[in-house]
Amino acid sequence: MKFSKEYTLKEIAEIIGCQYVGADDFPVYGMNEIHVVTSGDIVFVDHPKYYDKALQSAATIVLINKEVECPKGKALLISDDPFRDFNKLTNHFRPFNFASVSISNSATIGEGTVIQPNCFIGHNVLIGKNCIIHSNVSIYDNCVIGDNVIIQAGTILGADAFYYKKRPEGFDQLLSGGRVVIENNVGIGALCTIDKGVTGDTTIGEGTKIDNQVHVGHDTVIGKKCLIAAQTGIAGCVIIEDEVTLWGQVGTTSGITIGAKSVVLGQTGVTKSIEGGKSYFGTPIEESREKLKQLANIKRIPEILKNLK
Repeated sequence: MKFSKEYTLKEIAEIIGCQYVGADDFPVYGMNEIHVVTSGDIVFVDHPKYYDKALQSAATIVLINKEVECPKGKALLISDDPFRDFNKLTNHFRPFNFASVSISNSATIGEGTVIQPNCFIGHNVLIGKNCIIHSNVSIYDNCVIGDNVIIQAGTILGADAFYYKKRPEGFDQLLSGGRVVIENNVGIGALCTIDKGVTGDTTIGEGTKIDNQVHVGHDTVIGKKCLIAAQTGIAGCVIIEDEVTLWGQVGTTSGITIGAKSVVLGQTGVTKSIEGGKSYFGTPIEESREKLKQLANIKRIPEILKNLK
């Protein structure tokens, strides 16, 4: 998430009420999760296991729960609870704004686009030309939709990320200030749910087609001309490269990469990153030819045991 203007380290520290290490006028341009940070961004870290990763990331401002040696060219925000204070910043720079109408006055809808009855289109939504948005679709604030996009009934774009910190009293949600970006010529089936990024974008690439009842988690990036069949569940922060096919009821873990032009057969659990250009099946996932051989051999076990007797 990039801010609308440049802020200083001192101004950010005042918003969240914390101490800091660095010049008062150290520039701050935005805030992001570690996998998408760039120079000028704030990243938060609240566990020693990840201190080095955060301090050595592209972020130049680190919101951290311990005063450590500050890397050259960077600044620190010292907080007793970085998770809480990252939420404060999200709430400050991208607060929830309630709606009073079904289609916000701040939404921009392109020429030739059709919006069917009972849709909700939130603040600052951009929809391109010649789209069809079928009934009962909800498009949350700040979503971006390209040209020639078709969205079937009941789909929801831009719901909050499924991202929580366990506290003694329960689960504390990390607030979502990101967006959903749908590129040109995408088709999205009925009753799909595509969550917005925590601070960045959940992106569906040009020409990709998504079947009914598919879930796409926060900050996931799906490439161009992919095919994703019904009841597939894609976790957060997944990268799916171009021309990938995921057949029905595929599930993935978070933070992995699915290589270009790979094919994942139905009901596979994608538990790790996989190389492109191959076919995969099963849980744990393996190349489909090998997995099917294994299953064929398993069926022969009773015969083998009988012969051993």
